[in-house]
Amino acid sequence: MEIGIIGLPQSGKTTVFNALTQGSVPLQGTGGGKVEVHRGVSKVPDARLAHLGQLFAPRRVVPAEVRYIDIGGAHAHKGVGEARLTQIRPATAIGVVIRCFAAPHVPHPYGRIDPLRDYQEVMGELLISDLQVVEGRLERLKKSVRRGEKASREELELLERCLTCLEEEQPLRTLSFAPAEEKLLRGFQFLTAKPLLIILNMDEEQIVGEREELLARFTPYAALPQTAVFPLCGALEMEIAQLDEQDSQAFLQEIGEEESARSRLIRLSYQLLHLISFFTIGTDEVKAWTIRQGTPAVKAAGVIHSDMERGFIKAEVISYETLVKAGSFAEARKQGLLRLEGKDYTVQDGDIITFRFNV
Repeated sequence: MEIGIIGLPQSGKTTVFNALTQGSVPLQGTGGGKVEVHRGVSKVPDARLAHLGQLFAPRRVVPAEVRYIDIGGAHAHKGVGEARLTQIRPATAIGVVIRCFAAPHVPHPYGRIDPLRDYQEVMGELLISDLQVVEGRLERLKKSVRRGEKASREELELLERCLTCLEEEQPLRTLSFAPAEEKLLRGFQFLTAKPLLIILNMDEEQIVGEREELLARFTPYAALPQTAVFPLCGALEMEIAQLDEQDSQAFLQEIGEEESARSRLIRLSYQLLHLISFFTIGTDEVKAWTIRQGTPAVKAAGVIHSDMERGFIKAEVISYETLVKAGSFAEARKQGLLRLEGKDYTVQDGDIITFRFNV
């Protein structure tokens, strides 16, 4: 699961990437118009995992992760550019960084700050890119039909539906697709079909005084399916991300925050991808595993090891909340709170699972 971060030049997308991944990618590209791809990983903050670590005192505690990709480098024009869009097509979701901050030493490519215009500019590029893919495929399909070759009627009808949506300047994620249609479209890697995270990159004064006003401007877009809007000060969050745990907590207390915006944004990324965590426990390791909502137990076992999926017998399950109420794993077992589930059981967020298998 990977979120591709894009934005107009000087929007602060690499700053946001560094904040999310605790990275140190240079904020200026190497020049020459070359596209630079930076990848990083964020640990998903989860108080439940921390508590399980205290409860079982393992040798290591392993959190869930979200991967991010930043498409940087010097820009040869004002927009995002097709070369950068091509790089994020394989991503699971898109994070678009919208510049709200004013900084005279960092000129905006359009000469003035206008967050809505910038958003519409980026969305326009995504729509056009998808439209070109659809039109190209439809043209090839129709040529095949004219030559008397067999073509998929289902694909033709589906792509014509996509074409209508894009021509109406609506993203493909506003359409509903059956599972078979989703499978058919998967290979196209449509940009506007991906979940979208709109990141409003503000300065410190805006976060305090203009946050709600800026969020209100994006309310119509936040209402679209699979879309979320999140405000943050990228520069401040990058600064916090470079501190060690003790110093970052002290800094957050000083500014009156319980946790960083970075932590909240990482969790929102996780939710936007419809991901949940289940936990495995032991004296060696307590670990959070990432799966999609609706995953059956047998497939969750396969995330850990293919042998577990192949030889699945049962899953011994207890929810995190139930374990906390019991006070300990031994007490939960004594009270008969652990249950055995079959391969079709839908794993829930926060489940603590021990898989029984035989190969």
